[in-house]
Order: sequence, then structure tokens, then C-alpha cells
Amino acid sequence: MASQQDLDFTYTTIDKIFRLSMGQTGDYSGAMYNGDFSLTLEQAQRQKHKFIADSLGVGPGTRILDMGCGWGPFLQYSKERGAIGKGVTLSSGQAEACRENGLSVDIKDCRQITPADYGTFDAVSCIGGMEHFCSVEQYQAGQQDKVYADFFQSLTHLLPVGGRFYMQTMVFGKNMIPFEDISLDAPKDSPSYALALMIAQFPGSWLPYGPEQVIRNAQPHFKLISQSSGRLDYIETIGQWRKRFRAFNLQKYLLYASLLPRMLTSKAFRDLIAVFRVSPNRVCFQQETMEHYRLVFEKV
Repeated sequence: MASQQDLDFTYTTIDKIFRLSMGQTGDYSGAMYNGDFSLTLEQAQRQKHKFIADSLGVGPGTRILDMGCGWGPFLQYSKERGAIGKGVTLSSGQAEACRENGLSVDIKDCRQITPADYGTFDAVSCIGGMEHFCSVEQYQAGQQDKVYADFFQSLTHLLPVGGRFYMQTMVFGKNMIPFEDISLDAPKDSPSYALALMIAQFPGSWLPYGPEQVIRNAQPHFKLISQSSGRLDYIETIGQWRKRFRAFNLQKYLLYASLLPRMLTSKAFRDLIAVFRVSPNRVCFQQETMEHYRLVFEKV
């Protein structure tokens, strides 16, 4: 799995910039427009949160675990519905921000959670977390299926029979290319270059190959309740994010300026900042080397 250092590099680096752009509990995962792109980003994110909560049966007193909780947007929404939420993340910046906003969040690898940590839950969500479960090295060693199967095996101990698990994740799509073709030296408009930037943005992370790989490894512990593609929604979401990141705010632009020394001394950091110029996620979705799925499972 991507290490705490890997995820801190990606998420803690942009913590203050993100919150100044998206709000204190902004959502850094694909929204749900359902074809209505006249919605604001906030309306589409709230529509997604409602869909998740409805799918999981979240209501007053519901105990919910949010794996890879980010800046806590779904925890905040669940709290508004009367639920008792616990979040975990590997980003120290995200965890600190969540606590400052009154949310119960720990720095913890969600794959290692057992009932001894927090007890059991009525429902579990994982919004974008699975994207980081398998490392490039594990994929190359042929261990990707085992990584996902082990996760679902551990998840079964946190839920009762009939308990639900919601996840959404980027996956590799129908136009995915061979691993050895991915390169930062490839032409800038090529899938090879966009995918290489993705790896630079999320070091230590490798995506599932379609929702099929996830669903296959959820069996026999979970049955699939629903599945839907969020690829077009994510393309629109990224477009809205880019407008927010670029919108002028003096404090935010001073933070951008403070990153210049790191840009001059770290190639990895320069590759990360390149993401703000050209979103590799968006290009990969457009080229369909990547897809995005929302999946609802129920423990059997």
C-alpha cells in the first residue's frame, strides 16, 4: 500500500491550499451530477453524500467508519443525519484539519483496523481509498488480487451480516496501456505521459483493473448491491476544482509562493505541482485509460 509518507506527500502538501480553495471540509473525490452539469460543485457533492448515506442506511445513532476520510466531508454529512462517525486517514494534515472541525479522526491504515480498535460498525464507507491499497511493486509481483481479497476479509469482521459497505474508486479503463509504456519522457499529449503524471501525483499507488477485479475479490464475503460509473461526473468535478485552485486568495497564493524552494530542489515535487497545470486524472478519464465506479456491497 502507499505509505504514510507517500500520502502525506500528496495530501498534506496541499492541505491548507485545498481548504482555502474548497472549504474546511471540502470533498476531494468525484461528485455526483447524474447528467445535470448545471449543478454547483457543492450541490453535486451533497447529492453524492446523500446517495451514499441512503445506500448505507445512515441515520440517527448509526455507527459509521469512513476509511480514507480526507478532510471529513462525508463524516460531516453523516453527523448532520445524526450518525456517530469515525474517520481514519494516513495524511497528518487531513487528520489535524478534521479534528479542528470537530470530527473524530485518527491517523491509521484502514486495512489494519480490527474490532479491537473501535468495535464494529453498522456501515463502512471508503471514498477513494482503494486507489491507494495496492502499490506498483505489489502489482508487479502479482499480488494485486491478494491485496484486495485480504482487505475484504478484514472488512467482514467490522460489519454484521447485512451490514453495508460503500466504496468509490478510480480504476483502469478499456484503453489502459501496458505498464512498460508509461513514461514521463513520452509525448505530453499521450496516455503514457498522463499515466506517468498520475504515478507522480500518487506515489506508491496502483489502481484496480476495472470494477470486475474489486467485485471478484469481495466474494464470497460480500454481494454487490449496485454499481454505477462516475467517469463523466469526475471530469466535470476536476474542471470545477481547477477553477477553485486558481481563484485568487492572497493567503493561498502566498502558500503557492512558499512551495517554490521545494520545486527547485525536488523533481518529485515538480512532478506533483505539474498536476496543477494539467490534470492527469482528467486526461486519463477523457482518454478512457481510467474509469471511475461507485459500488455498494452487503455482507452475506
